Amino acid sequence: MAILAPGLPPASLRWLALLAGMLLWLATPRWRWLGAVLAGLGWTCLQAGWSLEQQLPVAREAQELTLTGVVTTLPQHEIRRTRFQLRLDTHVDIPADLRGRLLQVSWYDPFAATEPGPRMQLRAGERWQMNLRLRAPRGLVNPGGFDAERYALAQGIAASGIVRQSPPPLRVGAAGGLAAWRERMAARIVAQVPAASSRYVQALALGDTRGLGEADWQVLRATGLTHLIAISGFHVGMVALCAAWLVAGLWRLLPWCGRYCPRPLAVAIGALCGAGAYAAVAGFGLPTVRTVLMVAVVMLARLGRRPVDVAGALALAALVVLWLAPLSVLTAGFWLSFAGVAWLLWCLPERVHWLRGFLSAQRVATLGLLPLTVMLFGQASAIGPLANLVAIPWWSLLVVPLALVGTGLEAAVAGAGGMAWRASAWCFDLSWPLFQMLGDAHYSLWWLPESRWFALPLALLAAAWALLPAGVPGKGMALLLWLPLCLPWRDRPGSGEFELVALDVGQGLAVLLRTQHHALLFDAGPAVADGFDAGERVVVPALRALGVRRLDRLVVSHGDHDHAGGSAAVINVLPPASVLMPPGLTLAAAGAAATCEAGQVWQWDGVRFEFLHPPPDFPYLGNESSCVLRVQGRYGAALLSGDIGEVIEQRLLKQVPAKLSADVVVVAHHGSGGSSSAGFVRAAGARLALISNGHGNRFGHPRGDVVARWQRSGAEVLATADSGMLQVWLHEEGVQLRERRIWRSRLWDAAERARSAAILSDIE
Repeated sequence: MAILAPGLPPASLRWLALLAGMLLWLATPRWRWLGAVLAGLGWTCLQAGWSLEQQLPVAREAQELTLTGVVTTLPQHEIRRTRFQLRLDTHVDIPADLRGRLLQVSWYDPFAATEPGPRMQLRAGERWQMNLRLRAPRGLVNPGGFDAERYALAQGIAASGIVRQSPPPLRVGAAGGLAAWRERMAARIVAQVPAASSRYVQALALGDTRGLGEADWQVLRATGLTHLIAISGFHVGMVALCAAWLVAGLWRLLPWCGRYCPRPLAVAIGALCGAGAYAAVAGFGLPTVRTVLMVAVVMLARLGRRPVDVAGALALAALVVLWLAPLSVLTAGFWLSFAGVAWLLWCLPERVHWLRGFLSAQRVATLGLLPLTVMLFGQASAIGPLANLVAIPWWSLLVVPLALVGTGLEAAVAGAGGMAWRASAWCFDLSWPLFQMLGDAHYSLWWLPESRWFALPLALLAAAWALLPAGVPGKGMALLLWLPLCLPWRDRPGSGEFELVALDVGQGLAVLLRTQHHALLFDAGPAVADGFDAGERVVVPALRALGVRRLDRLVVSHGDHDHAGGSAAVINVLPPASVLMPPGLTLAAAGAAATCEAGQVWQWDGVRFEFLHPPPDFPYLGNESSCVLRVQGRYGAALLSGDIGEVIEQRLLKQVPAKLSADVVVVAHHGSGGSSSAGFVRAAGARLALISNGHGNRFGHPRGDVVARWQRSGAEVLATADSGMLQVWLHEEGVQLRERRIWRSRLWDAAERARSAAILSDIE
């Protein structure tokens, strides 16, 4: 039975909207706009429903299946794993509900491996047979973080899979197709360009960004140059223009060619072929597809001898993209690509001096796209306009053409592209130190807190008003409409009040405690060596989105990687005024940290903080040495107990039973069976029991009996795996709770679809 995601109307209403919109478009010219809206909504909802129904059924969660498919993307080889997308075959050996589906696959080395294994032999375009452990697309839900579930829906990913070592994966088909050609060409660039900047030549020539590290992306984000590295539509248009000039010159040199094809038609076809070839080489990114479609519209208009302007071409290109891939509206590239060109068309005059036009374009792009950039990424580059003034002409007119010339020569004759590629890398190296210097400046990148829903339309209105022709009144006042976006209202606790935020970090713990003027982070989430770091990917972006600009204190409850792993990233980006950890524990990132000891007390803004464990003479014993922190405000208390077990719980019951009482408890050890003893649960008497755990974790946390124990004591039990980030306010109005998955509900929410499937299963 098909499961409809929350927020989607029934299939009958989707079809009705599509058909009614099409009829309205054809029958009544006056109401065509309404017909277009209805048809668009109906078609988009239909596509969303089909995509969600194609995702892995709940019944197949955690199953291991031997599947065969083709590697469709360039494999990303990392230190301990390789990531790639696998398009499953359609033959009868594949289960019917998985045939032809797209999987996001990770291939890890064994834990005992000292060097990369067979995964390094994987190539794009190859057919492989693998034993995969599957799960439906699922992601962490926090402010400022990556939405993996939305990405899976937009990309048509049906499931994620982990390669199992037994039986070993087997290559059953040689590499072929465009992806294989791109990978071979990328390898040739690395082989023939000795400079480290070969990774940028790969990115600009082929759209292959696998070689770019986090430091590279940080500089690009800070300088506002990511749109160029991602192969912008401007580059595709430049290639189309060069192809058009080449064909026009050829027709002038060989006039007899006009007998078979008129020169204007040949020029249009040449431009389209050039744009299409570059888009294919770059992997058909959305900006490249948009430009190719615009060129195609112009060519078709020439064939039909009908006039067409740039605005019309952009509108038709958008319609084609929305018809072929309506879920592209879920990607940032769609909005930035089409909105950027639309702003330029609306604001710039048709005829203007090239220098003045270039400067005006930078002003328009900066003001027009800033609201979208802030809403989509939570950041804005302060020096982006200045960096683009240098990078656009230098990279687009010199670095990129040389990279493309090298690719064309290499495609024609093996080894012929090396000189052009090396020249491209040399030119790039001349400019990159400048951008590194600009990107490293502390003022280069502004991080802005998460704003309310109405902030974006107000900011877009302000941008449109500010970009109106000179002489329009009130342009200065229009800037006030930027305030809800740039300076959003924050509901800070008052005196004696505090806020507790349990971040969704998977199988780990990271809790933010915030008073009126102070912020404390209790643990920093998990991190795996050479792998996922929740401190970098989740905690830091969430703190920024929540408006935390500095940390007054970081408490590392104990040294396990699921609690302390992300601390290095947090300390590096948001250095706390002090770091506390149990006696006997040392962390290289923390330096000379102080210890958390029982009896240690301090007050912030009328809120009392006290450590209950470990005592000063307690040896470091891992989980049992966890810092236990009690926070007492004017309107309630919270208890954070790390990973302590029943032994320490009994010790606390004997020594400080009265201090265990709390309105909110962060359940110890993620709800394991070795914690949350009956006496401890009764002594706490919590109204809310919060569990930080990962979905489908291998430990089975939280245990069912532990959850039942807290519920019998009168507590409402909530887990981050189901609710996403949990926010609790203990203030004058009482204890208030916000579950991120419910508050920011999404039609692609995996947890809600799983709950719906369970309900329907019970009904059936």
